[in-house]
Amino acid sequence: MAPPLLTLKDIHLTFGGTPLLEGAELTVAPGDRICLVGRNGSGKSTLLKIAAGMIQPDTGERFAHPGATIQYLPQEADFTGFTTVRAYVEAGMGPTDDPYQAQALLDELGMTGDEDPHSLSGGEARRAALARVLVSKPDVLLLDEPTNHLDLPAIEWLEDELKRLRGAILLISHDRRFLENLSRATVWIDRGVARRLEQGFAAFEDWRDKVLEEEEIERHKLDRKIVRENEWMHGGVTGRRKRNVRRVRELRTMRREVSEQRQVTGNVRLDVAEGGTSGKLVAETKHMAKDFGGRPIVKDLSIRIMRGDRLGLVGPNGAGKTTLIKLLTGALEPDSGSIRLGTNLELVSLDQKRDELDPNWTVAEALTGGRGDQVVINGKARHVASYMKDFLFQPEQRRTPLRVLSGGERARLMLARALAKPSNLLILDEPTNDLDLETLDLLQELLADYPGTVLLVSHDRDFLDRVVTSVLAPEGDGSWSEYPGGYSDMLIQRQGEEPKKSIGDRDDGSSALKASAQSAAPVAANAPPRKLSFKEKHALENLPQTIAKLEADIAKLSKRLDDPALYTRDRAAFDKATADLAKAQAALEAAELQWLELEELRVAFEGV
Repeated sequence: MAPPLLTLKDIHLTFGGTPLLEGAELTVAPGDRICLVGRNGSGKSTLLKIAAGMIQPDTGERFAHPGATIQYLPQEADFTGFTTVRAYVEAGMGPTDDPYQAQALLDELGMTGDEDPHSLSGGEARRAALARVLVSKPDVLLLDEPTNHLDLPAIEWLEDELKRLRGAILLISHDRRFLENLSRATVWIDRGVARRLEQGFAAFEDWRDKVLEEEEIERHKLDRKIVRENEWMHGGVTGRRKRNVRRVRELRTMRREVSEQRQVTGNVRLDVAEGGTSGKLVAETKHMAKDFGGRPIVKDLSIRIMRGDRLGLVGPNGAGKTTLIKLLTGALEPDSGSIRLGTNLELVSLDQKRDELDPNWTVAEALTGGRGDQVVINGKARHVASYMKDFLFQPEQRRTPLRVLSGGERARLMLARALAKPSNLLILDEPTNDLDLETLDLLQELLADYPGTVLLVSHDRDFLDRVVTSVLAPEGDGSWSEYPGGYSDMLIQRQGEEPKKSIGDRDDGSSALKASAQSAAPVAANAPPRKLSFKEKHALENLPQTIAKLEADIAKLSKRLDDPALYTRDRAAFDKATADLAKAQAALEAAELQWLELEELRVAFEGV
């Protein structure tokens, strides 16, 4: 067995009096593909920085193989001291690296290398940072949210590059599909401890749930034992004194164990403030077109959006998704064609850039608009500290300025602001950025139950598959097409359209998505299928009991109606029993149909 390239042992680190890491351990061997997962604030990025040698722990050991090349990709690139992107990328090369490799990599990423790194967009900055860490083909690659700001073709390109990389990879990402496609082992940071599963992310969530369930059982056993020992204590400490003293000592130890146990971080509670019901028609376009500077952004688009639709907009950066959203919501007039908006629309938008957040605001001011200490949700006033708890903010963070919040905390704050406003039309622009996987699950459930309409812009393939009912994608030269289903369904429908192009070949920023669909579609058929949502799982598990109860009710009512004297003896009781029987039979038929549909979905998604 090859010696490890990187080892962290018994890592302890405390920030602000709260232990962040307590005995965390990590081993990276040649060829490893490890994903690092955990709740926002659990210490994933901090542990990655310790692995990179950028942060010193309070205690513990870090060992890096002397001959190993380690490259670290931070969430935000630092271009200080570099006048061109090429110079920035070349700084990541070793003395024996091929000098032409940097330019070749930049060409693949659609960059010349002459760009000013201080004027790059978010997507361009991320591609430049990726080129810098990939150019030297490192032995260990540490990646912190590598897909942030990347469009779908760039994400798929990065997946291909990382699959070909011979070195070991340790990565953090909120993109489920990215993790499933790349990881072969999972390290879960939970309450300061790193637990390792020798399987990829696809197996993580079931394993995590099992670990937490077993932990809850052990905690319950300990609680019951403490109760028994307390009962013994109240009976008096007499008789065999040595044994009794030992039991008192053990009881103190058990109580200390319970008091010192770090509880699992609570889940975000997501509730959306519902507006009035919109008209059945939300928006309808007929032959709509829009140009900018002679370049067609939208051409001859005819589409109808109905109440309850979940429309996903996909495409490379620059394809025109933001412009299309503005056209569909009436914020921008088309050059030709028409757009008709429905009645009683109450629109709330979640902007990925978070430009509306003043960094000098406090958390409370951002939620209340600086007006008092109350937040009104669905007509009911709540204290801002109580509402903050729903999004995992502590009461003492009320006066925390936004500039010191982490990316995940800012993302949760934007969600809290958006969901507090009454709406029946949600515009979500990259809502998954910086959210942990558990919060993404809850956001997915909220959108599934949301009675209004959702327009979603996202590069997260798994989230699109779980949420949207149709996808609107660019076909090039301003043309857009709507595909029923999620992102994977779109890829299947697009098979055989045209050969793949590199990222650098993007003409108007739209053709690469269509091209990448051809290469990705066969993979999509074999990729891990999406799982049933929590709501669907819950229904599938509980429907058999519902069906059994309805069958019992029907049998009871039928037996009662079998009494030939009931009609003449008690006409009102007969009529009520007849109505109840018809109602129960209808409910049984609906429940059986729902169970059948969900079971068919389970078989289709899980293949079992």
